[in-house]
Amino acid sequence: MRVALTGTPGTGKTSVAEILARRGYYVVHVSRLAEERGLIVGFDAMRNAREVDVGSLDRAVQVPAKLGFLVGHYAHLLSVTLAVVLRCHPQTLAKRLRNRGWPDAKIRENVEAEAIDVITQEAVARLPFVYEIDTTDLLPEQTAMMVVQILQGRLAGHEAGSVDWSDEVLSWY
Repeated sequence: MRVALTGTPGTGKTSVAEILARRGYYVVHVSRLAEERGLIVGFDAMRNAREVDVGSLDRAVQVPAKLGFLVGHYAHLLSVTLAVVLRCHPQTLAKRLRNRGWPDAKIRENVEAEAIDVITQEAVARLPFVYEIDTTDLLPEQTAMMVVQILQGRLAGHEAGSVDWSDEVLSWY
């Protein structure tokens, strides 16, 4: 089974993936794989973002285990069984990205995407099983535990749409 661990940059994907990998789960960081395989096909200067050949990346992903996590903000666009979307309150997300030294325009783009559920909506449009975890006040270990619980069928409170930041669309700055 291939599971997308996805979400807006800054929501905790990498930290959670490191914990899952330490626990023995197979983890593929899709951005790293795209770079290694030469699947970066361009650069969008307006958005300050690399463009990836998602179709070729999807064909390049190998999961030699019964369960593998594909980790990245576009992992839900790959061939996966389900997606776990990590979410974070827009104000907290803005602080995290600012602490990483991101430019204001890129922070705004990502915070707005988080506030209007872009990744959740993309995942729901193409996958039958999509779950959310609000990471705002969680430690990565707690989030990793919740990811595993979702895979064990403990879904209550994690349904797509259970996290709603729509009231925050313009209030983060």
